[in-house]
Amino acid sequence: MTDSPQEILPGVIFYSYLSAVRTEKVFLWNHPTLIFQVSGHFTLETSAQTVFINGGELLLIGKNQVGTMTKVPPTGAPYETIVISLQESLLRTIALEEGIQPDGVDHGLPNRQIPVNDFLKGYLQSVVPYARHAGPEITDALGLLKVKEVILLLLQTLPELRNSLFDFSAPHKIDLEKFMLNNFRFNIPLDQFAQLTGRSLSAFKRDFRQVFGSAPRQWLQDKRLDQARYLIGTRKRKASEVYLEVGFQSLSHFSYAFKKKFGHPPSGRVAP
Repeated sequence: MTDSPQEILPGVIFYSYLSAVRTEKVFLWNHPTLIFQVSGHFTLETSAQTVFINGGELLLIGKNQVGTMTKVPPTGAPYETIVISLQESLLRTIALEEGIQPDGVDHGLPNRQIPVNDFLKGYLQSVVPYARHAGPEITDALGLLKVKEVILLLLQTLPELRNSLFDFSAPHKIDLEKFMLNNFRFNIPLDQFAQLTGRSLSAFKRDFRQVFGSAPRQWLQDKRLDQARYLIGTRKRKASEVYLEVGFQSLSHFSYAFKKKFGHPPSGRVAP
């Protein structure tokens, strides 16, 4: 059993196998990413969307997003998924080779389930043996050819995807206040928050202080603790249930920070 996805083609194709364990993890997607669910249930939750897929289904996750992914094995069977990272360098090469250019703006949702037609079904079935029997059978050249194949099949299925997959413009400088209020609970490094808002780390810290009047780390902790206090006091949730949900990595650190801010432990009576 493995909880860490195995690299089939380093940095591009990954295979995850779990026999009977539910896992949840915060993740940052720098590149468009395909999730092919072989068996089990996969949930993606971002500030804007919650998407579920089951065995045999395909999900395209948009680039420059942070979210929580949850993996749940089916009853009495293993969890299997194949992940393909559509990295910009490869997409640029394909764009040049195939003469692909965006022809408009993609107004679709950032994460979307892809209809699995007979062509995609055949492709996905052809990838499974490589994943289950990782080794010298799949060379870099063959692996990259399989990635190119699925990109062309995606465009055949949903031609409008060219406008998101082949948009190589840099992330624009987005509304910092709105983004942070929607995403504060995700426990990722500050440099990744900066990247997602289209800023350098120094610009992110400068803009953050101008918007919120405090340093990012202190604001994030205070915001997470306030949210936890609401969940425990008003929603009657347990500390052990909410500390990960609001962005803390350990229950002990959460309990210490909560008591320091509010004067009592999170297990105590909390006024709404």
